Amino acid sequence: MQSEQRVVTANGTTQALRVAGPPDGTPVLLIHGNCSSSLFWEPLLRRLPPTLRVVAPDLRGYGDSATAPVDATRGLRDFADDIAALLDDPTLFASASASATATATATGGSGRPVVVGHSLGGGVAMRLLVDHPHRVGALLLAAPVSPYGFGGTRDLTGTPTTPDFAGTGAGTANADFVARLAAGDRGADAPASPRAVLRATYVADPAVLGTDEELLLDSVLSTATGDDNYPGTAVPSANWPGTAPGERGVLNALAPTWFRLADELVAVAPKPPVTWVRGDADVIVSDTSLFDLAYLGSLGVVPGWPGEESCPPQPMIGQTRAVLQRYAAAGGAYREVVLPGCGHSPHLERPAEFVAELLALTGVPAV
Repeated sequence: MQSEQRVVTANGTTQALRVAGPPDGTPVLLIHGNCSSSLFWEPLLRRLPPTLRVVAPDLRGYGDSATAPVDATRGLRDFADDIAALLDDPTLFASASASATATATATGGSGRPVVVGHSLGGGVAMRLLVDHPHRVGALLLAAPVSPYGFGGTRDLTGTPTTPDFAGTGAGTANADFVARLAAGDRGADAPASPRAVLRATYVADPAVLGTDEELLLDSVLSTATGDDNYPGTAVPSANWPGTAPGERGVLNALAPTWFRLADELVAVAPKPPVTWVRGDADVIVSDTSLFDLAYLGSLGVVPGWPGEESCPPQPMIGQTRAVLQRYAAAGGAYREVVLPGCGHSPHLERPAEFVAELLALTGVPAV
């Protein structure tokens, strides 16, 4: 497939999109992750059959979409509301508008898109399902954030480590990375340069980036920085490591203070099928995440860690599995696919397996 770029106004903000396939094709919605954009899906689009209708938006503050503010107190709902507004545009999804979905459902069809969410985008996809369950045909979650948010929880039921979720949110961002992101740094020598971070954490083996590395770096560098976007605002905390989530910006929207939808996800009706794809070498979403300050504290990287009993690393994988098992027990269906040697970007690192899982959810045969 080859994509074309469009710009639309939806939910009161300007959204840039990549669109591919016929308007009446089987609908697929691709939601990118943090510090990236719709460009991150380009290598995948090349492998998809032309019968799909694919829409891949740039979330607010990423790519070519407007740098609209993110209200962290709404969790990831600002993003999900933007996405939901796109579903009503018949020029994007002829078969996924509210009226078309209602007609298809009444006649035994679907018309609802398979929603694919990567990392932060997985959280947005979950929020979209919770808020608009009749608009989602299936979920494909690629290395998604835990349903209990990122960091600051100690067990499979998301119990807070501290009352203010210290050690999560914007205050956990690497200041050098943020500065280099804002400056458009394309170098590779500094460990916190966007290129170095792309190579070291987005994938398990940087060789898989190949000739797409510059395109993917462009995507990372499209991230809007600041208090209203990435990383957001932080507030001081009396608890280790001395910072807690503020009320503005992306990393705070991911913090468990504001993003906790496990019970809502389990209760949602109807329950579309969910496929969860992850790599066993992921260092971002992991029970030993290199972006979880509690885990870094246990390694001695962040000083003053109060110990395992007070501040254990977040069991991100265990949490997601426990919630999806509850989802299945409540009448849903889910499938967990673990890719050996794969990192945080299964659609880039193991595209054949990823496409197979996507097509299985769409019902479209492989080419």
